[in-house]
Amino acid sequence: MGPPGVGKGTQAKGIAEHYGIPAISTGDIFRANVRNQTPLGLEVARIMAEGAYVPDEITDAIVRDRLAEPDAADGWLLDGYPRTLGQVEALDGVLAETGTAVDAVISLVADTDLLIERLLKRAELEGRADDNAETIANRMTVYADATDPLLAIYAERGLLVEVDGLGTIEEVQERITRALDDFSA
Repeated sequence: MGPPGVGKGTQAKGIAEHYGIPAISTGDIFRANVRNQTPLGLEVARIMAEGAYVPDEITDAIVRDRLAEPDAADGWLLDGYPRTLGQVEALDGVLAETGTAVDAVISLVADTDLLIERLLKRAELEGRADDNAETIANRMTVYADATDPLLAIYAERGLLVEVDGLGTIEEVQERITRALDDFSA
């Protein structure tokens, strides 16, 4: 977990590879649908262009289906999910049904101004229409209002692992791996 632009996707791939589990990114799933212009993709494109989150019922169904795939049987890393209280409850329901549990919740922490700079640079390099100044501001507000409070839930459950999200990819990955290894010891 963490605010937009903190590097969740980049770190998720490396951490998942390190632990031999799939990184499941709702953002990647949505962007693939947008790219392929599926009915879901067309709806998601409209929502993302506004800087809003895709409704929980759509996201929950995608995650539920993805967690049921064979490569996720021995573990997984979620990237971009859950982002709302409803999604936490939906995930809790799926985990209860399957008899599995969340081992830890990684929260990447970083200065908002630096994240805005990073997102604007990414937009320029990758041509991402969902990363313009107006939508970035909206996404930061939505994060603070809807997602940030989830950290308190996971902290209460004793699952929250906070990690400094600034530095090189390798430095952050090392911090995450060390924090997770210490957490599970």
